[in-house]
Amino acid sequence: MQIPYWSLSLFYFAYFSFVGAFAPYWSLYLQSLAFSAFQIAVLMSLFQIARIFSPGLWGWLADHYGRRVTIIQWLAGLSLLSYLGVFIGTSYVWLFAVMLLLSFFWSASLPLIETVTLGHLGDRFDRYGHIRMWGSIGFIVSVIGLGYLLDWFSIRVLLWAILLYMLSVFVLSYRVPDASVPKHDSLHDSIWQIIRQRHVVALLVACFSMSAAHGVYYTFYSIYLVNHGYSKAQVGWLWALGVICEILIFLIMPKLSKRFSLKYILLVTLLIAFIRFNLIGWAVGIGVVVLLAQALHAATFGAYHASAVALTHQYFKGQHQSKGQGLYTSISYGVGGTFGGLVSGYAWEAVGPQWTFSISALMALLGALVFIYLERDIKT
Repeated sequence: MQIPYWSLSLFYFAYFSFVGAFAPYWSLYLQSLAFSAFQIAVLMSLFQIARIFSPGLWGWLADHYGRRVTIIQWLAGLSLLSYLGVFIGTSYVWLFAVMLLLSFFWSASLPLIETVTLGHLGDRFDRYGHIRMWGSIGFIVSVIGLGYLLDWFSIRVLLWAILLYMLSVFVLSYRVPDASVPKHDSLHDSIWQIIRQRHVVALLVACFSMSAAHGVYYTFYSIYLVNHGYSKAQVGWLWALGVICEILIFLIMPKLSKRFSLKYILLVTLLIAFIRFNLIGWAVGIGVVVLLAQALHAATFGAYHASAVALTHQYFKGQHQSKGQGLYTSISYGVGGTFGGLVSGYAWEAVGPQWTFSISALMALLGALVFIYLERDIKT
């Protein structure tokens, strides 16, 4: 069966164009409204909180009714309607309500499109990186373009750019064909029987730890750079550098996964995350180190995400695929991201930015140690 390459690729492009606008710059918009560091952390964490329960709920519905793309279309439309609330008010309580509602719908789209993509690919997983890289390209175009725009225009330009991206996601969701669900011998296994397996627990612990370690990065990295004299255009280029390296790793993942096991790749990315976040925290004034730290995004997101998604697809088969990807999102970006974001919001003012990044680095290291303990027979 032919892979709907461009339909999937364009959806990823639009989806991550939104991420390229929201992740780096939304905290700056909230800062412009005079919110405190902890208030910003709470608002930014709402997307992670929604990821705790939303992907699982929508994933169950998708598996139960077998209409994954239809649900993606509804989620895109409801997300768009929810977002319109940001044009109505700017109070903390109002934005809390708007962002919570938006995050409930938006956060479930990605695990479902991942399931649809992997369903179309079948045993041709080596094509995943070539499709997923278009999301990274969308992120780069968005983050660089907005970086320059925000140096010249009001921060409110960001609101209209995000609206355009969300409208694009809604339109493109109607171009994505659904994928058939393959039958598998373990269909009689319950989701809980799968989750209790040691290697599945190890994977979920690793995913939780990696996302928790990134909590400070997605909440305060742009603010941290601007506070140290970087322009918004420079901030955009630094975010883009990380994603450019991410694209490169997606392209070579087929070769890496043939040379090294997915478990080994996942473990190495956790160890690299420990190094990366310490570098960000303590060497923000050293340009070459800042560049190096961003290049390591290739490992801490690119290689990590590709290996984690592939392992999840291996462990959760047949009718459990959407639930599996939803659980991956919930435990990692949901529980882990929320924990990391809220801890960073408290630590930022309590112990300072440098130590906050070191705390995040420690989360990744602890995750690596637990992963090694649970996967004692791990091989390269």
